[in-house]
Amino acid sequence: MNDPESSRLALLRFLERVQERDLTRTRRWIADEERREAERRVGEARRPPAPEWLIERGLDRTNIVAVHTGECWDPGKRARPATRAQTIEALRQQVPACSKCRPDTALGIEV
Repeated sequence: MNDPESSRLALLRFLERVQERDLTRTRRWIADEERREAERRVGEARRPPAPEWLIERGLDRTNIVAVHTGECWDPGKRARPATRAQTIEALRQQVPACSKCRPDTALGIEV
């Protein structure tokens, strides 16, 4: 029972089982990550395009607070997509243009 060769072989067999289990787990992690990456790509492909213009409404939702480009980094929580015509009309009615993204400049309108 104290044969050094057989105990060494037993330890190597044990190491082999542990490494196979680790490899199986690693392969499962890789498969999970590949699945998540594929789902992320599908989600990006299905995402609707960002709006070109945004109109930000006030708390009462009736008055317009500001006009933004679709790429503005700070449009506010109450900003909704708008058409180019709606954006131009809002600017003509003296609705302030966002100072961060300058939609009036992007549209070529003097306000």
